[in-house]
Amino acid sequence: MEQSGIRIVGGERWQAREIARMIMMAMTDECCLYFCGDGYGLDDFCRMMTKLVEREDSQYSYQNTLVAMDGSRVVGVAVSYDGGQLHRLRRVFIAAAKEQLGKNHSTMEDETQAGELYLDSLAVESEYRRRGIARQLLQATKERATRMGLPCVGLLVDKGNPVGEALYASVGFRYVDDSMWGGHPMKHLQM
Repeated sequence: MEQSGIRIVGGERWQAREIARMIMMAMTDECCLYFCGDGYGLDDFCRMMTKLVEREDSQYSYQNTLVAMDGSRVVGVAVSYDGGQLHRLRRVFIAAAKEQLGKNHSTMEDETQAGELYLDSLAVESEYRRRGIARQLLQATKERATRMGLPCVGLLVDKGNPVGEALYASVGFRYVDDSMWGGHPMKHLQM
């Protein structure tokens, strides 16, 4: 998929650091720090996330990532996976956080379920925003769900993010129900 010089392609292992950095952008610093134990910070979280992106059995795997490319530069990402595989994929994150960040997340709430391609992270570099790249990534994610035989794409959007919610609504996402995740009130949307 290509528009305005931007190509949407599958992620590759060599892009792990950039993908991890953009996942962290989508998560926000506050959320990233929530996942860290005492004495650990954003650099530690980034190292862990980069390793998770490099793996094939992680929810954050490069294999679960669509990237927006401007030439050879990663300018956007959409990370999504089969919601029915959440517990299997999340085990890797839980083990890494415990080992590398000193925090146990084994009782974390589920953010998705079987029957949807869960859009975990969507981010576009600030200087590339308002060019339709997020829409391209969302459309490519919907096409991925169709190829995987999943009936819809689902996501959680923070109730304090009306700009994000408006973007999702503009491409066809609809409200399903309310949710709490990571201590934040969220809306579960599907397309």
